[in-house]
Amino acid sequence: MLRALAVATVAVVCLAAGPGRTDMNAAFGNTVISRYPDGGWVKHWFNPDGSYSAQFSDGRRLAARWSVQGERVCLTNMRPNMLIPRFCTDMIEADVGDTWHSRDPLGRRVQNVLVAGRQ
Repeated sequence: MLRALAVATVAVVCLAAGPGRTDMNAAFGNTVISRYPDGGWVKHWFNPDGSYSAQFSDGRRLAARWSVQGERVCLTNMRPNMLIPRFCTDMIEADVGDTWHSRDPLGRRVQNVLVAGRQ
């Protein structure tokens, strides 16, 4: 199983491999897509070097640094600058193709799906 979690400025999601693991290997090369009820979406990508990037349906892009702290994943150094300097969230388990609901940092509900490959 992959571990996934909803994180950052518009429901960023990241993945770690296996129960109790704190590495991010399963995330590399895959995409998490977060969908909003209004039709908007965000695609999230995590890289082995600790970098993170996202693309929003309106064309905006976000870059950050990710790190695992215990059973949480945190985003920092977000660019462009966000209202919050850091965002952390708990991990949940998901396989490629699974969907799950979460909330973004503003409390808005999103539906996430883990898709194979870089979409």
